[in-house]
Amino acid sequence: MSSPTIAAAPSAPLPLATAIRTGVSLLAVAAFALSYDALRQMAAASHIHRALTYAFPLVIDGFIAIGIGALLVLRTAPLSARLYVSALVGVATATSIWANVLHAVRLNQQTRHNGLALDDITVGVISAIAPLALAGAVHFYLLVARRPATPDRHNTDDDVPEPLAKREAETPQQPGRPGGKQPSVPLEQAVAIGRTAPLGRAGRASRRNIEKAVRDQGFGISRSRLDEVKDLLQAELDDAPTGTG
Repeated sequence: MSSPTIAAAPSAPLPLATAIRTGVSLLAVAAFALSYDALRQMAAASHIHRALTYAFPLVIDGFIAIGIGALLVLRTAPLSARLYVSALVGVATATSIWANVLHAVRLNQQTRHNGLALDDITVGVISAIAPLALAGAVHFYLLVARRPATPDRHNTDDDVPEPLAKREAETPQQPGRPGGKQPSVPLEQAVAIGRTAPLGRAGRASRRNIEKAVRDQGFGISRSRLDEVKDLLQAELDDAPTGTG
């Protein structure tokens, strides 16, 4: 009865995941646009050719987006490779933040304020939000985009053992098969098999011989069961009448 519920579970989060991806995409575009404007003006102030100032923000912020994607792809790579990519992404992010902050602070210092005036620290902090939001939005998008393709771990853990256990229960156990699990022998049958085992020293019941006889029949026997069988057989031997010859 649980099959319909399990089958429907993976499709339930899809609308939410789509909405999250859409929202994160819009956030990334807005953050990129804000950072792009500041970086382009910084490129112009650095005397980069006017036609190339439009490409400068793509180099920095674009590298951040690609680097975050590379980190997710390389999550199982050697530590040295992940540290290298992390360092590059960190440098690019720090560069973007620094350029955005410097751009905002310098403009704040050169502007005559007729209305609300903010100090340089506040202006710098606000301008750092755009590159940070861009990096976070790219990261969130990649994580959400990967989620639907990942099997639901909770359902997997609940569902897989049941058919495996069912198959194991339905598979007939073959006594004596190498590597197979031997069924435990009942006490009465173990005693009957033990009677066929050779006696040990001084004509007494042999624990080793009884165990070998039971296992040769394709059964398993625990140590406590083996001791019980041995004691019963020895009691039979002790009670048996002895010939006077």
